[in-house]
Amino acid sequence: MVAQIDYPLILNSEIFSLVILPLLIFSARILDVSLGTIRIILISKGLKNFAPIFGFFEVLVWILAIGQIIQNIDNMFLYIAYAGGFAMGTFIGIKIENRLSLGLVVLRVITRKDASKLIKLFKHQHHGFTLVEAEGPSGPVHIIFSVVHRRALKEVVTDIKRFNPHAFYTIEDARFASLGIFASKSPWEIARNRLIISTLKSTRKGK
Repeated sequence: MVAQIDYPLILNSEIFSLVILPLLIFSARILDVSLGTIRIILISKGLKNFAPIFGFFEVLVWILAIGQIIQNIDNMFLYIAYAGGFAMGTFIGIKIENRLSLGLVVLRVITRKDASKLIKLFKHQHHGFTLVEAEGPSGPVHIIFSVVHRRALKEVVTDIKRFNPHAFYTIEDARFASLGIFASKSPWEIARNRLIISTLKSTRKGK
């Protein structure tokens, strides 16, 4: 004989109110805040087509969570779970975004040391760049501008430090880049970038 579960009894029990329901609110809050954090980051990166999808599920989960709190407004454990889920969701959302490495960044390197080796490395790894000779407080310097994918940023910064540990560099988010040369992981992507650039050059010459 299969034992029947008395769901109304479980839902009205003290364990459900003090333990299970707060854990559900905590988990729901983590989910909706994580989705909200990613949604805001997507908008800041210019990926607006995906933001409404995350926004839909974010609000849906939030309505379910806040609905339970209103139904159990005297349960203080739900308030603690709600606030704790918000804090944890923000943390997890940032971690997820760092893992995804979305978007582009503008890298600016200023060095007094000869930058020829670093330039050769940029060319070898198919990083687009612009080299400018300038004057600094202590004499001539080289300024290198480059737009790179965030997923490749760590590797590029490591190369900069390897060639010149004392180089000054800054990193800024780039919402959009009209055209550029980016390091690719596959030969097909490298060939595609070169084909696009050569086509554009031929079109301009034809004009």
